Amino acid sequence: MRKQLRRTCALACTGAVVFGGLAIGAGARADAQLLKQPTPGVQALAQVQSRLAEVAATNGLPVDQLQRILATDKTAWLDEGSRLFYREPQLTPAQKSEEASPRWATESVEAATGPAFELHSKAGSNRVIYLDFDGHTITGTAWNTGGKPATVNVSAYDTDGDPANYSTAEQDVVRDVWARVAEDYASFDVDVTTQAPPQSAIDRSGASDAQYGTRVLIDPDTWYQSGCGCGGVAYVGVYDNSSQHDYYQPALVFTKGVGTGAKNLAEAASHEAGHNVGLGHDGTSSVGYYQGHGAWAPIMGVGYYRGISQWSKGEYADANNKEDDYAVVGTHGLAARADDAGDTTAAAAALTVGTAVTGYVGTETDTDVYKVTVDAAGNYTATANAAAFGGNLDIKLDLLNSAGTVVASADPASGQTDAATPTGLSSSVTANLAAGTYYVRIDNVGYGDPLSTGYTTYGSRGAYTVKLATS
Repeated sequence: MRKQLRRTCALACTGAVVFGGLAIGAGARADAQLLKQPTPGVQALAQVQSRLAEVAATNGLPVDQLQRILATDKTAWLDEGSRLFYREPQLTPAQKSEEASPRWATESVEAATGPAFELHSKAGSNRVIYLDFDGHTITGTAWNTGGKPATVNVSAYDTDGDPANYSTAEQDVVRDVWARVAEDYASFDVDVTTQAPPQSAIDRSGASDAQYGTRVLIDPDTWYQSGCGCGGVAYVGVYDNSSQHDYYQPALVFTKGVGTGAKNLAEAASHEAGHNVGLGHDGTSSVGYYQGHGAWAPIMGVGYYRGISQWSKGEYADANNKEDDYAVVGTHGLAARADDAGDTTAAAAALTVGTAVTGYVGTETDTDVYKVTVDAAGNYTATANAAAFGGNLDIKLDLLNSAGTVVASADPASGQTDAATPTGLSSSVTANLAAGTYYVRIDNVGYGDPLSTGYTTYGSRGAYTVKLATS
């Protein structure tokens, strides 16, 4: 596939950010701003302390939360307009080499069917997260201030030294990254896509503009990364901005900071997009990023080393951030995906023997029930498979008879084969059935002790495929 480098400009917005009675336009002089340049958290806090309430309001955060972030998170910065953004730490060479190679995901084509640059998780949604691998021009944005170039032509993703073409291995990575990020956002009404949308579908022109999103740019260059030594950067809570929306675009993931493999790129992309939709870091009293335990880690901590990464509300030991990720995201433009199957046998969705159906567990209390008619007695196997790559949903599967009595059930222990491959999320049961009506019920479950070995049902949400077949 030929690499087409799109040079789509992100034009500066003429709107203003308002601090009390002080309106700061995108082109205002530095001395009219609270900070003269992007400033690390502790230093920024000292400089804006007298107007911290205004700065907190600008960022849509409670004063005490912003103060904690700036005082304790070494990756938190304020820009000249006092907008909060994060510079994520880069991985060491050893950590980059530990990730799977770009070609490891030999089944990624099955997980993400279709051309690598035409993938959609929810086509038709008014919200979008665009995973941009093929280059972009950044100009007139917040990233072009603070001594950075006025115009930056970011190169396309490239791992084989041939920037003119996408190899099969490179396309496999694109598919794999998409599948993982799509799963992280599967419970929201948003289209995670690799197909370039029109700029109007990303930008938001005003409060009445209901179609908008964010660009997560996979950046292999050094124009910003060499100065910050970081793995990615993103502004916080700007996804649904109704003014200066494009000024705080895009979110950036640096391959020189996190590597070129699918697992790391996907974790970083979901994390940076998470900042855009209002989320802060998940850490502890001693570390800014919690690396998880067992096979689990929070997406807004460090998910590189665990097979299962989920959204969190700080249920692990010594958590320093108790924010409800799903609730926060919901206030920044991403509504929950509509329920696609009833919760009871009376409201069950239809299932046909031998045909797989895709569904989604969208809330912590969501239960999906399917009704199926067995025409001939025999052995049957019901399966409910979590997402093939980066699954978030841990499934308990029940097979019920026509009276609603459980005749078979499965909930295997979860774990991981390696950091890229979770185990035990899918479930299957086999039973000898007479002809008649049956129900297949899918519940989301947790595993182990959320304080130290596992997780609760909170982040156990995502996509699945369900099927009943003869065995």
